[in-house]
Amino acid sequence: MTTRLIIDTDTAGDDCFSLLLGLLHPNASLEAVTICNGNVAFDLQVENALHTIEVAGRGGEVPVYLGSARPLMGRWRAASYHGSNGMSEMVFEKAKQRPEAKHAIDAIIDLVMANPGEISIIAQAPLTNIALAYLKEPRIAKALKQLWIMGGTDNAVGNVTPAAEFNFYVDPEAAKIVLEAGFNVTLSTWTLTLSSGFFHADTIERIAGLGTKLSKFYMDVSETPMKTARERYGAIMNTHPDSLTTAMAIDESLILESVEAVVEMEVGGETTRGFSAVYPAGLVEGWEKKTPNARIVRKADKAGFADMMISVLK
Repeated sequence: MTTRLIIDTDTAGDDCFSLLLGLLHPNASLEAVTICNGNVAFDLQVENALHTIEVAGRGGEVPVYLGSARPLMGRWRAASYHGSNGMSEMVFEKAKQRPEAKHAIDAIIDLVMANPGEISIIAQAPLTNIALAYLKEPRIAKALKQLWIMGGTDNAVGNVTPAAEFNFYVDPEAAKIVLEAGFNVTLSTWTLTLSSGFFHADTIERIAGLGTKLSKFYMDVSETPMKTARERYGAIMNTHPDSLTTAMAIDESLILESVEAVVEMEVGGETTRGFSAVYPAGLVEGWEKKTPNARIVRKADKAGFADMMISVLK
């Protein structure tokens, strides 16, 4: 069964590998890429996405739309995890494909409303574009087949602050709007990444040994995040929050454990801004009256995910 996708991305590092899954997996149909604020300077994110499409041999086939270059509130904040350009300082030839004139918000609305119940979105950036699209056309919440969000934590330690994961930290107001909008949400958290969404040295060696153009692209783009991960976690590894999310969207059998839960966003706390409070239905007195607004993935098939990535990089 083919999964029809829009990928909303702040293209850097693992975002690129998520795009490759959408572009090249036989059960995926990537119909649009939309760019949101996030990892690095907005223009760099655009070029990273265009280059990835061309590396995959799909240049000119998948349209790229520019979205919001800033979060709803506050200033844009870049991350350094993937290097200053998001590609481990690798410099690539400028892609021939150029972005479309239509704004990403309108592209999302038009594609979803023209295909009710058929399109899923991979939201692997701050949720600014998704929130703005919903505010402009609230009907997309029910017209979208599924919204796969890479964001937040499962009541665990974040990767930007002790309380917050990057995507939710950058634009918690957008996350709050989206989580309260009535989308069919599956949440792939940073907590899940640290248990099921990373490759150890043996898998990285398998990828390096493929000797293909795409495996070289993977190794080049992964240089800085692997260095950072070794310093942070003390092991040879590469984290894949975005591509794990896309892999699960393409093949839901990769989800081994999940729970329906109520998720609420903290937007005002000085030390907890961006925290995602996850309450499984009925766990806390009073919460049983609230309707769960997300499926939280608790465990994914790590080996199956690695095999899917390698099949594409071949």
